[in-house]
This record gives sequence, structure tokens and C-alpha cells, in this order.
Amino acid sequence: MTDTPNRILVVDDEPSITEFVSYALKKEGYNADVVDNGEEAFLLASKNKYDLFILDIMLPGMDGYELCRRLRSKTTSPVLFLSARDTELDKVVGLEIGGDDYLAKPFGVRELIARVRALLRRGTGGDFPGASNSVTVSGITLDEDAHTAVGENGEIDLTPREFELLASLMKSAGKVVSREDLLRDAWGWEYLTETKTVDTHIKRLRDKIAGAGYDPGLVETVRGYGYRFHA
Repeated sequence: MTDTPNRILVVDDEPSITEFVSYALKKEGYNADVVDNGEEAFLLASKNKYDLFILDIMLPGMDGYELCRRLRSKTTSPVLFLSARDTELDKVVGLEIGGDDYLAKPFGVRELIARVRALLRRGTGGDFPGASNSVTVSGITLDEDAHTAVGENGEIDLTPREFELLASLMKSAGKVVSREDLLRDAWGWEYLTETKTVDTHIKRLRDKIAGAGYDPGLVETVRGYGYRFHA
């Protein structure tokens, strides 16, 4: 195992996608480079070592399929395709030309990170930076693999959205997390303008925390910005 974070190249011509994906990767401790076309991506891959490639299929100029073919002449690092094209044929083509996985748009941050972790494990044969899947803060243990939050009185019954919000807050315990960042984590890139929905779900999350015997004030409102989970 190395202490150097995995390096990932993200190739997509939609700024909203690259912003979302690079944010999610960096939050998990990975190094992420971003380009918006296949030609520049291949040039970077020829000069640098990447542990994973995340490629859109519909790129200007050289598309993702052709880029994948060329990458396979240079590297065995895994390739994850991102695409709004979600037919079985698209997936088969992507895998047959050398892709390792296929994720359809829109997607959520947890699904993305789960795919990334799986591909990096497969590529390295073991563990890697950013692979810690559980965290314990203020007596609550959150396990992302099991998708559970467990307190002193047993498991806290959370909806998927509530779990994602709690995960985002607990992994940044002691720090303020903006509503926009919470949206990226819990809902995905396509919901970045609907910040008020976060407040509603935070209220429900606090009720669940109180019902488990904890102070709902563990989730503090930072007025005008977002929320903070107290360590």
C-alpha cells in the first residue's frame, strides 16, 4: 500500500459533471485532473500515470470509445464510462473495447464513489487511500458498505437521503458543510439548485437522531451557509 493518493483523470465536456465528479473524488482523498476532450486526455495519459480514467462517451472530436481504445495501448488502468446513453448495446460496446464499468447519467455521489473504489481495488489488488468506509463520531458509527448508522441503542432507521446527509456531515465532523455540498453528496449533480430541500431532510434527520437518544443539536445550523456535525 502506498501513501500517495490515487490519481484519476476525468474526461467530460459538461462543466456541471466535471465539477461534481472532481468534487466528489477530492473529498474522498483522490487526486483528480479534469479535461473536456479526448485529444488532451490522451496527451495527459501519455505523460502521466493515472490509476483510473473516468470517460464520457459523447465527447467533441475523439469520442470516449476511441479514447478508450487508445488508452488501452498505453495502460492497463481501469476505465469507467459515464454516459447519458443507457442502452444495453452502449454498455456492451464500452466493455468490449476495454472499459471496466459503465455508469449512466444521472448518478449519485455514493454510487460513483462505490464504483471508483471497486475499480481501484481491482487494479491494485488491495486497499488504497480513501477506502475507509466507516466513521464513528459522538457515539454514532456510520458504515457506508452496510449502509447503516448505529448508536448506543442500536441501529438508527434512516431513509437513503437521510443516510447520505449524515454521511456527508459525519465525514466532515467539526466543519461547516454548505447546502450545495450536501446536495451533491445526497442527491447528485442534477439537483444543485434545489437547496431548500436540504433543510426539510435535515429536520427529519434530527428527529431520527433524537429518537435514538442523542441530542438533535449534534447537527448544528450555520445560518446563511449550511450545517455542522459536532465531534
